Amino acid sequence: MTEITQLLSREELERRLYAIGERQYHDLHPFHKLLHGGKLTKGQIQAWALNRFYYQVSIPRKDLTIMSRMDDPALRRAWLQRVLDHDGLGEDGRTDEGKVGGIERWLRLTDGLGLDRDYVVSQEGILPATRYAVDAYVNFVARNSVLEAVASSLTELFAPAIHRERISGFEANYDFANDKTLSYFRKRLDEAPRDVRFGLQYVLDNAVTPAQQRQALAALRFKTELLWAQLDALHHAYVSPGLIPPGAFVPEGVTATEYDR
Repeated sequence: MTEITQLLSREELERRLYAIGERQYHDLHPFHKLLHGGKLTKGQIQAWALNRFYYQVSIPRKDLTIMSRMDDPALRRAWLQRVLDHDGLGEDGRTDEGKVGGIERWLRLTDGLGLDRDYVVSQEGILPATRYAVDAYVNFVARNSVLEAVASSLTELFAPAIHRERISGFEANYDFANDKTLSYFRKRLDEAPRDVRFGLQYVLDNAVTPAQQRQALAALRFKTELLWAQLDALHHAYVSPGLIPPGAFVPEGVTATEYDR
């Protein structure tokens, strides 16, 4: 990407933000091509859903960390909705659809895939690379400016397309797909565009120097690379060469010795 030495127009900055997703969003990753194309086994999909849960459950931690850096109460109030979207609104969230959060919706997916809920919630079987990548995201928003933290969230620019592709691919190819197991993705079709309108507006309004614009673009690249790295780890462990690290989830029918090479 060309180094920014002069201030970009809002339109050009927005174009460059979108260009990052067009070039390196994780919908282009070979693992996702297999996942959405019906080419993965149930065990491989279980591994993906299990590892992705660690990302889902960490999103509120990430958002609360961003909020702790915000001085403006109005900005904190606006950002709080993201936490509620994932954590839900109390214990009744499991029966009242209006109160169900994204974490509970993701657990409906892992339930439908036959994973024990207590095991999923324990986070015991996730890949080491998943833990390092997701924790790096939380650390990034704690360490960098609010502008960079908000810019890193702009992978939401590209999320609705991948959710639509996932819903279509799952329904066409996998028998676990139903309204309940796909409820997370359907809900994000409404939530992500709202979030991204706010986040994009904030970045365009506050990246007002060449240095800040560079920071915003670098933050979004960091986030796309983090998402890509998670899929690299899944592909390496569960597709090719199929080397599952010690302690990580092993699908049914696969013996640990097959991966001890």
